[in-house]
Amino acid sequence: MVESIQETFLILGRVITIIPLLLVVTIFMGKRAIGEIPIFDFLIVIILGAVVGADIADPDINHLPTAVAVVFIAVFQRLVARLKVAHRLTGRLITFEPTVVIQNGKMINRNLKNIRYSIDNLMQMLREKDVFDIAEVETAVVEANGSLSVLKIPEKQTVLKEDIPLNREVSSSLALPVIIEGQIDTKVLAAMGLNEMWLHKQLETHGIKSIEEIFFASVNATGELHISKYNERSLEVPVIRH
Repeated sequence: MVESIQETFLILGRVITIIPLLLVVTIFMGKRAIGEIPIFDFLIVIILGAVVGADIADPDINHLPTAVAVVFIAVFQRLVARLKVAHRLTGRLITFEPTVVIQNGKMINRNLKNIRYSIDNLMQMLREKDVFDIAEVETAVVEANGSLSVLKIPEKQTVLKEDIPLNREVSSSLALPVIIEGQIDTKVLAAMGLNEMWLHKQLETHGIKSIEEIFFASVNATGELHISKYNERSLEVPVIRH
């Protein structure tokens, strides 16, 4: 009983001492380590969690070496961060390159596949950027930290209210996916008052003979069909580096 109480107070003492140390270490590591979490900083966070978690959960572990390890990890992270600033190549070697996933309103299937993003992932990230129609996007880039950067086509870019003429309204569009990876979503078509016959006629006007050629297609409120094929060979994808 006494030993159990002692272990409880020991764990409590470790929590009380390690949390302020972690706070100081996190501030020392900098804002970037908290807000963006690139891959290297993500690994540092995992290591810190493992070290501190083992120390708190197991009273048999010596507490002082854990504190020293936490400080050394923070110093190592800070040194690598400085090295990344001083040598650009180092930064590129220890993180992901930005990846263009949409260009001129077309999803780039091969790039999504390379970074293992699904259409659902991408559509969710677009909605978080207030984009509900892929046709509005000129370029979309998945950054090294996994976030999405979106450049809209000029006529869809955000403008200030005072910049809009009084007699002009800003239109917003919502486009719903009707074909995903060669499969037709008949429920979406029916909800929009459309059918497969209409869809096939639209595809014929775009010179598409088979549904299997289509990676993604959506229809907006005005009945316009927007298509991304599996192989968009005509697209000129910009090369974006860190």
